[in-house]
Amino acid sequence: MRKESTMKSTKYDFESVIDRNNTNCVKWDMFDDDIPMWVADMDFKVAPPIQDAILRRANHPVYGYTIAPDELFEAYINWWDSRYNLKMSREDMAYSIGVMPSISSMIRCLTDVGDEILIQSPVYHVFFYVIEENDRKVLENELIYENDEYKIDFDDLDEKLSKVKLMILCNPHNPIGKIWSESDLARIAELCKKHDVILISDEIHCDLTDPGLKYNPFRDGDNVIRCLSPSKSFNVAGFQSSIVQTTNSELLEKIKTQMHVDNSDACNVFAANVVMAAYNESGEWLDELRNVLFKNKQIVGDYLESDLPVIKLVPSDATYLLWLDCSALNVSSKVLSEFLRTNQGLFLSAGSDFGQCGDNFLRMNIACPEKLLNEGLGRLKAGVTALTIIK
Repeated sequence: MRKESTMKSTKYDFESVIDRNNTNCVKWDMFDDDIPMWVADMDFKVAPPIQDAILRRANHPVYGYTIAPDELFEAYINWWDSRYNLKMSREDMAYSIGVMPSISSMIRCLTDVGDEILIQSPVYHVFFYVIEENDRKVLENELIYENDEYKIDFDDLDEKLSKVKLMILCNPHNPIGKIWSESDLARIAELCKKHDVILISDEIHCDLTDPGLKYNPFRDGDNVIRCLSPSKSFNVAGFQSSIVQTTNSELLEKIKTQMHVDNSDACNVFAANVVMAAYNESGEWLDELRNVLFKNKQIVGDYLESDLPVIKLVPSDATYLLWLDCSALNVSSKVLSEFLRTNQGLFLSAGSDFGQCGDNFLRMNIACPEKLLNEGLGRLKAGVTALTIIK
């Protein structure tokens, strides 16, 4: 059962607005927007144990080639065991510089040029790119949106899995923030087994659930590969670190060989220290962050309901990415997103980036101090008001 956020006294600083300009930051330096609320990273200070670990490593004056030590994998094993009662073994894991490089390697070694690969749209836009840029084709199992909620079209999934070798799942799902239920995952597993389809489960947002909720990991299966990383949970994507995990040793060897060919299996000099500090020492920080994100979600929901009811917040369970139903505005998401940028300096992601079935939506990143969030909401209202007047 869902619990309410308990925002009592806080140990960590989630309120300070940190100037990230001129730090070679994708979010703030790539484009000239006043309030960027698009790309999935957070505007909060990192957990103190992580920063301490980085500084300790930085104090050693040599930064040469680095291995991923056993202690890094043990940190993953202990985290998933203690948090999610999921047992993993070292021999089932391989190091990678990131979830998307891993998926790109898997596409190359597990499918052939021209093959179709199944994804469930609206979904993380890079899934489209990584498939198409590897000369494969996207096959969409569009999610059903009814009564402000998304669900899987299992009849369509069953039919389309018969055409593919590989499916990519997002759990929790980006951008709709849904935690797939155990029954949903069991049905997906059943259909993948029926059609002899390999399943890649991207679980990078798994820790960022609402207070009182936990995601359901995709449990082991001969055709299941999980992609895991602390990068979203602890805002350390810049260190480029993840793992691939599967109990299928034959699949794992193929993937390891391909990642080595792709040069995507090398360990950043700081990455191991960051991963171990995150999983071994920063759980309390993460739990406080989840309360902060839930409060921000409530702020957005209340604001839209009272000040901007023409936009609806789609209910969600996880991530700091909100899916906004803008269908009542009767304008394409690209036009709306560009208008907000040019008119208000506010950058929200166009829903069509996540598949054409997302064209009535915008994606909003709320992982920022409350002051920035409120400014973003004010600009959203001003932009929608101006667009309505122009129309």
